[in-house]
Amino acid sequence: MQTHLVFTVIAKDRPGLVERMAEVIAGLGGNWIESSMARLGGEFAGIVRVAIAADKSKELVGQLEALSADGIDITLRSDKDGDETPVGASARLDLVSQDHPGILRDITHVLSEKGVSIEHLETEVAAGSMQGEAMFKARADLRLPVDLDPSDLSEALQETAGDLMADVNLVD
Repeated sequence: MQTHLVFTVIAKDRPGLVERMAEVIAGLGGNWIESSMARLGGEFAGIVRVAIAADKSKELVGQLEALSADGIDITLRSDKDGDETPVGASARLDLVSQDHPGILRDITHVLSEKGVSIEHLETEVAAGSMQGEAMFKARADLRLPVDLDPSDLSEALQETAGDLMADVNLVD
């Protein structure tokens, strides 16, 4: 019987970090199912889901936790059965605004009020093309509740975007 584990990883960025984790997982016959990882501010951070034989899961946990001796901090969390089928429509949110504090807070407040789940989120602050001022950019993959009309969400986002002086685009 297979079990699934989800873990987060954070470490000072350097070559070979992913290889070290993959080595441990494969060495015990585990299968690397999915992950999302990035270098942020000199740190390497990510989240990983693996499948492994139930009788090997404790050994895997121990070996992954032992990586902390090499400065690789891992927090493990068990995943019940591995896959939950998403319910509700999916949508993509693109946002661009002159950077200032609170943009993400205000947009995610609207999403939370409407019961929308964020499945993937990427943000960055980059120089604008004309005057070079800092621009905040966000892109999110969303899962809408079954009873939410995408046009209702779009309207609520546009209202908040106007207050933020942001350009928000919701594509379903």
